[in-house]
This record gives sequence, structure tokens and C-alpha cells, in this order.
Amino acid sequence: MPGIRRAGLIVNPVAGMGGAVGLKGTDGLVETALQLGAVQVSVGRAVRFLGKLKPLGGAIDFVTCPGEMGEEAFRRASLPFRMLSGMERKGRTTSDDTKLAAAKMLEEGVEVIAFCGGDGTARDIFDTVGDRVPVIGIPAGVKMHSGVFAVSPEAAAGILVRFLWGELPLKEAEVADVDEEAFRQGRVSSRIYGYMNVPYDPERVQGTKVASQLIGDVSENALAIAEWIVEGMEGGVTYVLGPGSTVKKINQVLGIEGSQLGVDVVRDKRLVAADASEEIVFRNVRDGKARIIVSPIGNQGFIFGRGNQQISPRVIRAVGKENVLVIATREKLRWTRCLRVDTGDPEIDALFLGPMRVVADYNFAKIMMVAGTE
Repeated sequence: MPGIRRAGLIVNPVAGMGGAVGLKGTDGLVETALQLGAVQVSVGRAVRFLGKLKPLGGAIDFVTCPGEMGEEAFRRASLPFRMLSGMERKGRTTSDDTKLAAAKMLEEGVEVIAFCGGDGTARDIFDTVGDRVPVIGIPAGVKMHSGVFAVSPEAAAGILVRFLWGELPLKEAEVADVDEEAFRQGRVSSRIYGYMNVPYDPERVQGTKVASQLIGDVSENALAIAEWIVEGMEGGVTYVLGPGSTVKKINQVLGIEGSQLGVDVVRDKRLVAADASEEIVFRNVRDGKARIIVSPIGNQGFIFGRGNQQISPRVIRAVGKENVLVIATREKLRWTRCLRVDTGDPEIDALFLGPMRVVADYNFAKIMMVAGTE
């Protein structure tokens, strides 16, 4: 193996905290998320990333930040690291801390920066780094529309190793800028914020999220899917409806308001809870028969773990894999190569590997493969 390589790791401690409590993002809402019972997710995902690197020992010279911005993950993973100088340990970090860490890593001459967070963290890194050093995103946010993220923490570790030892080229990837306030109100307002260099591994780096356009024939296709689903709904069964325009056609057929980008709970064709948190979803599915209906994210294929963290591993366990129904228009399936699952629980993720039935029209289904995320 070649000599020691140098890399940096930045962890956004608050990334992803808003997902399970239904906030659809955490920017500016950390205190609200905590009041709603949110728990930290990013440090644990950074530990998973580092855990895959343990066989390398000290072959990578890692520099990181104090406390929850990196140090804690290294200590939990029992891996050696160096602390960036000039950074203070803080109780609550901000985007300025992320930008400062990235600037100091440039001064350290790192060959690549791995960062654990979501789209907001990606924007902060871009503001400082631009295209001067390659980056690898470890997915930990609520929504990750940008194309700079690996499909899982373990995949990010594999990408890092292959890049540092010369096995992967670089590719420009989009950093998406999503208006979180509009997103919380049920509107997707996004633009390309910039481009960063990412090691090119099409099997392990996710694509930029593509919004579905339900117009013309595609809208009719989505409506036909919804009509088929509603006709088959059983009395007394709880239905958990994930976010997305295709799933929300079900609300239209049922004649209920619901939410466009949140998770709704329906029973006996009536709305039980709109834009429900993980806790509310779990309460509604734990004691009776239930089904989950989700649609893959455009160009990424994720059915769990991106923008629908309210449907948590414990919710999926309570419902059962056999009661998970995936729906997607024929148009979306044309450019969805495979499905993916990244719930944060490797045991749950593994349950879905292999073929899965996807309802793609009225009384018509297609078999898609759920690919691994390592």
C-alpha cells in the first residue's frame, strides 16, 4: 500500500435532526427540533463511516474538529486523528464553524474532505472550498438533493479509500440549494448552488434529485395508480402515505387535504394525521394492521431514508416489509435504475435487498431491484 494519505472529516452535529419530527430540515430550527424530541443522527453515521476504515489503521492521516464536529466520532470508532488548530469546542455549532473547519483543512493540505450532513452542510463546504479540493458527502441530512453524497456512510468510506489510492477519477457534481421554508410549506423551490469535485463512482454516489412533473400523460398515470390503490384499501387498516407527488394523488382520490411533502396517516379512507411526526406514525401502526406506501426519489431511487425519516426503522418493523408498497409512474421508472434504502439501521436496510414489486399503473406492476448501499 502507498504511503500515508491526508484527509479531513467535518461533522455537522445537528444535520438530520428535523427529519423524524417532521420539520423537513433543520436549518434555523435546532431548538424547535429538540423541543419536539429530535435526537442526533449525524455523529452515529460518521462512526459508521469511520468503522469501515478501521482495517487501514493509521494509513490515513485524518484531521478533524473538536467535540461533536469530528472528535467524538473518532473516539467512538477508536481511530487515530489529529485536531485542527485554532478551533474551539462548542456546545452548539453553526455554519460558520463548518466554513472555518473547511478553510483550515485547505491550509493543512488535505487531499479530500469528507463531511457528514445534508444539503445545507454541502453549501457551507462549497462556499469555502469550491473546486479546490475533492469532497465526499456522508449522508446525514433530512433531504439530500445534491449529487455530492455517497449512498450510505459505508459507501462513502469505500469511495474515500479508492480515491486516495488512485482508483477513482473526479467528476463535477451539483450542490442543490433548497428553500427549506418553502419546502416546509409544501413547495419544492430549488436551484443549482454550485459544483464541487467528487470521486466518480456511479454505483456509490447518488445522483442529483430530479423533481417529478405530473403533467399530461404522467399525471393521468399517477392518478390511475392512486385509483388502483384506493380501490384496494381495506377497512380498519392504517395506511402511512409517504411524501411526493405520486403518493399524494391518493389524497386527491380520497378527497382529503393531507400534506404534499410530509407523511400522512389514513384509516377507513379518512385522514387520521397530516404531516405526522415519527412518534405519531408509530403510535398509529404499532397495535394493528398497517401498510406503508412510498415512491422513490427521482434520479436517486431511495424509498426510505431521504426526506421521509418519519417512516423510521421501528415503524417499518411494526408494519413489516410485506406491507410496504412502492408506487411510481412509468416515466419515473424509465430513469430509475434501481431502488435504494438507507434508514440508518443496516438490519432493516438488508431486509429490502433484492427484487421488489412497484405499482406503475392501474393494475400493473414492474419488478425493480433494491440495490445495496455499500
